[in-house]
Parts: sequence; structure tokens; C-alpha cells
Amino acid sequence: MGKHIAIVLVSGGMDSCVTAAIANIDNRLVFLHINYGQRTEERELRAFNEMADFYRVEKRLVVELRYLKDIGGSALTDEKIEVPTQRSQPVTRQGEVPPTYVPFRNANMLAVAVSWAEVIGATRIYIGAVEEDSSGYPDCREIFYRAFDKVIDAGTRPETKIEIITPLIHIRKGDIVKKGVLLMAPFHLTWSCYRESNVACGECDSCLLRLKGFRDANKDDPITYRVKSADNSY
Repeated sequence: MGKHIAIVLVSGGMDSCVTAAIANIDNRLVFLHINYGQRTEERELRAFNEMADFYRVEKRLVVELRYLKDIGGSALTDEKIEVPTQRSQPVTRQGEVPPTYVPFRNANMLAVAVSWAEVIGATRIYIGAVEEDSSGYPDCREIFYRAFDKVIDAGTRPETKIEIITPLIHIRKGDIVKKGVLLMAPFHLTWSCYRESNVACGECDSCLLRLKGFRDANKDDPITYRVKSADNSY
């Protein structure tokens, strides 16, 4: 039998990059990217396409979910809500849901992925969600993905068999970096910053988590930062 067709949700960030590297081991990859009016939308899309080129992914889909920006409620989509940084205000700590959470975003993305999977015959959907050592988004928890597996079973054709795979869900950032290095993931093509599209700010939640991951892995991050925090407590 041939390889499974696997849809990889690729945001353009570090975690989705390592997830793609893992999926590339024993699947035929197709890439899905979602534009939803986020601050760094153009930069993330560029990272998506560059990663797709790196993995020679021919079939790729970019979907516009602009209504998530219209709904609002997130610092990623509403410029009236400030993205927290070490300078502007205390960044989000574990156990808190940060203002950068986009309400139920991952459910919307997975719904698109499932629809596409039914059409193209994909049997696996990979997403780089991280529950351990993460930003605390409720739709990045394992319980959410196992519940969504049941939604897929209930809402698709009887013969449809689609599995959501979250290979990083219980892996800490430093180990994610190590795994990516082992698999030769193209970290230099990725973009994680919530605020900036030219030079990563180095101060938002996402930058801080990424920097901590590379620091814990004792590896150099290949992208440039405007500020590199010396705070090892994050």
C-alpha cells in the first residue's frame, strides 16, 4: 500500500515546522494554511510557502477565515488589544488564558482540514499543538483533540477514517527543538513572533517560549530578534 495522505496544518511557526518534519517520515504531505486577519499574516504565509517548497509539497491550500478577525476578542486580530510583552505588561504565566488566544480558532481550522481530507482522501491530520510548556490556549489541550476525533466520526461519511495526530502535545519546547534539529527541520524558514513581521520582537509570549526552547536545547535560533531576553524564568 502507498503512503497515507496527511494534511499538515502549517502556521509557519516552529511547532508546525517540526510537526511537518515528523509527518514527512512516513506520509505523503499536503499543506494547509489559514489566514484569519492576524497581525503577522503576510509573514506567516511566506513562511508556509517556503516550508512547503522545502518539503516539495505540491498540493497546498490557503484558506481565508476572515470572520475570526471580525469576531475579534484576541490581541492577534484586534489592534485595540495589546500583545503583552515584558516591557508593556507582565507576559502570561502558566494557568492563564492569554489575550493572544483566538477564541476556538483551532476548531475552525480543523473543520477546514476535515472537509479537505474527505475530498482528497487524506486519513491523517497533523497539527503542532503543544499542551506542555505552552501559552495556555484551551484548544491546545489533548482533551480537545480527542473530543474532535469523535466529532469527525459522527459528522463524516461512514467509510471516512480520519485521525488527528498531535505529535508534540506533551513535549516541552526544548525537546521540540532537539527533535527538529534531529530531523533537519528548516527552523530558519519559520516565523513565531506575534507582533512584528520584519525582525522578531523577542518580547512577546511566542518569542519568549521559542527563545527558551532553543536555550534549553543548547542550540542557536537561526532567526534574528530585536531584543533577546535574558530572563530564564519564563
